Amino acid sequence: MSARSRAESFCTRHGLRVPVLEAPMAGACPPELAAAVAAAGGMGAAGVVNDTPEAIADWAARFRALAGTAPFQLNLWIPDPPADDDVGLQTAYLDSLGGTPAPAGGPGPSFSDQLVAVLAARPAVVSTIMGLFTAEQVAAVHGAGCAWFATVTTRTEAIAAERAGADAVVVQGMEAGGHRGTTDPADAEAVSVGLLALVPWVADAVGVPVVAAGAIGDGRALAAALTLGASAVQVGTALLRCPEAGIDDGWSARLDGLDPTGTTTTRAYTGRLARGIATDYVRAWTVPGAPAPAPYPHQRRLVARYRAGEPGAVDRVNHWAGQAAGRATTDPASEVVARLWREADALLP
Repeated sequence: MSARSRAESFCTRHGLRVPVLEAPMAGACPPELAAAVAAAGGMGAAGVVNDTPEAIADWAARFRALAGTAPFQLNLWIPDPPADDDVGLQTAYLDSLGGTPAPAGGPGPSFSDQLVAVLAARPAVVSTIMGLFTAEQVAAVHGAGCAWFATVTTRTEAIAAERAGADAVVVQGMEAGGHRGTTDPADAEAVSVGLLALVPWVADAVGVPVVAAGAIGDGRALAAALTLGASAVQVGTALLRCPEAGIDDGWSARLDGLDPTGTTTTRAYTGRLARGIATDYVRAWTVPGAPAPAPYPHQRRLVARYRAGEPGAVDRVNHWAGQAAGRATTDPASEVVARLWREADALLP
């Protein structure tokens, strides 16, 4: 099947006009951004890892008020095994950076409650990162009339996702901004494979559609991903500076013209490996004598406490950025998506 035919088949199956999905960036996916992506013929999304069931329902209602029956994706994190790690070293280090934490809060919403809320919202796609659904959960997703897209970072993970019942795999290259979707958090640094190598490697191994994610910053990258075997792409950083995203002004300014070498992978924000801008805070965790960040979710909760108290050197927001961040513009999201496909369409045979 040709690249164009694969993309057309994917779009027909999922009710799209263009093979572009918004990446479900938790904290940077307001309904307005998702609706703008949908208006251009793509699929909007939200990452709900930090959301209560009420917030999930509210997001879906607001999206539908803006975009009607357009398809959208909701993304869940598969929970890490419980851990009771001592965070004394990390707390002392954050204190040394000038911060004072607010009192510890509760554990947040449970994964099971989030899944119930997501299925009640009836998105076109329920996606996962950091692992796979159980057989019972897959049955529940399909029973709700939703497709399951599993984020993978290796061929082995992709094969496991297909066997588990995934309807598509989101193949995440190491260039991607935000969190690495590696099933085992300890493997994240060791399995950093670029998208150009990863997409054909996975596409040749699975029978389900491949969605390519990582440094899709213009139509050339989109066309390349489809040519290599993808059926669609997932775009995150390219949309962050759009007015509908509403991100922090300082974060947006740092993305402007950012060289690929200006990003780095770090566990400093959450304890899970992720790609972001090499800020002073991120660099502080790499100096001699600095402790390793605490495992997820302890580091995320610590950072949240300092933000709620006196942050000191802690960045007010996570400055996520993929390696194509310098190509992000402040154009409306619908124009960005339309341009991506227009440029790719001109390149595809």
